[in-house]
Amino acid sequence: MTASNPSRDDSPHHPGGEQPPGGHLDSTAQIMNRISGQLGSQLSLVSRNGTRRAAPPALVLVGHGSRDPRALSTVRSLIERVRELRPHLPVHLGHIELNEPLLPDTLAALRTGDAVLVPLLLSRGYHVKQDIPDAAAAAPHVRTRVAAPLGPHPLLVETLYGRLVEAGWRTRMSDSARRASAVVLAAAGSRDPDAAVDTRRTAQLLAERLGVPVVPAYASAAAPTVPAALRALAARGRHRIAVASYFTAPGRFATQCAEAAPWIAADPLGDHPAMARLVLHRYDQAVATPERAPEPAPESALASA
Repeated sequence: MTASNPSRDDSPHHPGGEQPPGGHLDSTAQIMNRISGQLGSQLSLVSRNGTRRAAPPALVLVGHGSRDPRALSTVRSLIERVRELRPHLPVHLGHIELNEPLLPDTLAALRTGDAVLVPLLLSRGYHVKQDIPDAAAAAPHVRTRVAAPLGPHPLLVETLYGRLVEAGWRTRMSDSARRASAVVLAAAGSRDPDAAVDTRRTAQLLAERLGVPVVPAYASAAAPTVPAALRALAARGRHRIAVASYFTAPGRFATQCAEAAPWIAADPLGDHPAMARLVLHRYDQAVATPERAPEPAPESALASA
């Protein structure tokens, strides 16, 4: 996965504590950039006539949670990328399970106002359809909207492609190499049929980008498994098979799938720049979608009132 940006204090030390040539200017430029970013953030909340615009809805990124400490570190790095792209936007994190803060605690800590919950999930399933809406409904002091899951979307394909190239996938290959190549798109798996539909769509988009077959496979709860998909492709004469990690962050399933790869295995999606753009795209979509008015009560209920 892409390493997070080094902090501004990671500049090399020099003997005697002396600044290198231009060091003062560099630090001054950093301070000015920071001031400019903060000023731009404030000005974005002011309209042309000088009145203050309403603050945008908060973005609450909803992660699944993992016992692997790398997962939380990865999500935090992704949040920093989102904040760099949209400095004026309040961004919070809540987990469905396993990690703190849990989503109900994050929502409870928000002041009254609007919030958009963006699932850090790649397809429709129980968490998107049930867990996240339930948590939103249990926080009536906040007006919430739940954005669509991240996938399928071309920005996910851009991320998958970039991770494969980082792992050693050749962007140019001969016809014979292409005929021998394929990719297994390794996903977590779900019993919800909509999740499989979404994953197959991502596999189709990635196949169009790569020009080789891409077969979705799963770590649990669905078929085929990653080893079964690898065997099926090998039986078709595909012997250069890469495993694309369709996981938002490192964890047990991602590690198991990578270990099954006969050739190269890509890192999880992580904090790739396209992921940050996709999070904001889903946020913007939710903000632009008109809120549905409450459904009218049935006539029988009105009559008995």
